[in-house]
Amino acid sequence: MRPLSIAVVTGLLLLVGAPLVLAEFYQHEYEAPLPQPPALPAPPVAERILPSALPTGEAIGTLEIVRLGLSGVVAEGDTDAVLDRAIGHVRDTPLPWQEGNSALAAHRDRIFRPLRGIRSGDIVRLKTPHGDFDYEVHDTLIVKPEDVWVLDPTGTTMLTLISCFPFNYIGSAPERFIVRAQRIPPAPYVLRIGKPGA
Repeated sequence: MRPLSIAVVTGLLLLVGAPLVLAEFYQHEYEAPLPQPPALPAPPVAERILPSALPTGEAIGTLEIVRLGLSGVVAEGDTDAVLDRAIGHVRDTPLPWQEGNSALAAHRDRIFRPLRGIRSGDIVRLKTPHGDFDYEVHDTLIVKPEDVWVLDPTGTTMLTLISCFPFNYIGSAPERFIVRAQRIPPAPYVLRIGKPGA
């Protein structure tokens, strides 16, 4: 192989590989400060004071889609600095522990690459210090960047995931891939009290 060819291949590998290595590094950096869940049962949500806003860059929790092997830290904001490191919560949409249409965005060539294999019925889990929330995927869409109606309030509590599209496009992608998932209500807690040995 000619020295020029080696230099070109090496340059391409660095161009593609460096952002992936940096994203992985920052995932571990964000995971470290996430508060651990309490050892004792937390009081009911109604009795807790939940934040209604967070500073840009603050860790919110982790997002998982087990079937796809997708896992990533979620942080507040959708600036380039946040999206280079994590899944970003889109400002002006509800936080995950609030009611409404909460939106998360990430790069298609990093954390959200596995989204190309998502399908209806997949379970999305969002783990936060204020509770774990499960969502069931019911819809995927391909829209233009100006179609911000996907962020509009909804009558149900849901999660909207946003990434660039097509997934294999080189450069600034012309469309957006949208996943809509509806929150699954938690199973009711039943306390059974009986006599010993009954």
